[in-house]
Amino acid sequence: MRGTVPGLASPHPLVELLPALYLEQDFIGRFLSALDDVLAPVQLTLDNLPAHLDPRSAPEDFLDWVAQWVAVEPRRDEPVARRRAAVTEAVSQHSRRGTRGGLSDAVTRLTGTVPEIAESGGSAWSPTPGTDLPGDERARVVVRLRVADPERVDRVGVEELIEGEIPAHIGYALEILPHTADGASGMSGTSGTSGETP
Repeated sequence: MRGTVPGLASPHPLVELLPALYLEQDFIGRFLSALDDVLAPVQLTLDNLPAHLDPRSAPEDFLDWVAQWVAVEPRRDEPVARRRAAVTEAVSQHSRRGTRGGLSDAVTRLTGTVPEIAESGGSAWSPTPGTDLPGDERARVVVRLRVADPERVDRVGVEELIEGEIPAHIGYALEILPHTADGASGMSGTSGTSGETP
């Protein structure tokens, strides 16, 4: 929550509300000036409340508070623009959470690269009883990132994101592959699988 902001001027100084008789007293002026420093952030926040509640214009210290309202935890080391985008898109992201599209959007937003996602599940319709079920018996998702320099990808950050986006009972693997100049992906530098969950 917002506290005092050094150097912030009050839009409504208290000393101006006093009768002229008290304006000459130095102690009262200094005392009310100290109260102005405490009240200025509150007054300016209330005067600009719609802008403070909009993640596109909220001050940085307010942005984290607004993020809590929509159940988003942007990483503090992320650029402010990316944190604002995460809060702005939170409601639509929550409706897609746990889906292939939602996972793809989240990984793209974090890494700047559209991932290839392979799922083990599937759906089918058949008029014949006893038809084989589609997909694999073991629920699993594979996320492949093809990037120019695999060493520069924050693997731990991507794994944490995947764990937060997929259902808890789904296992996953993350593969970070080099993207060659001709558009093909070589297998050298493949990071392999990780993040297996039971």
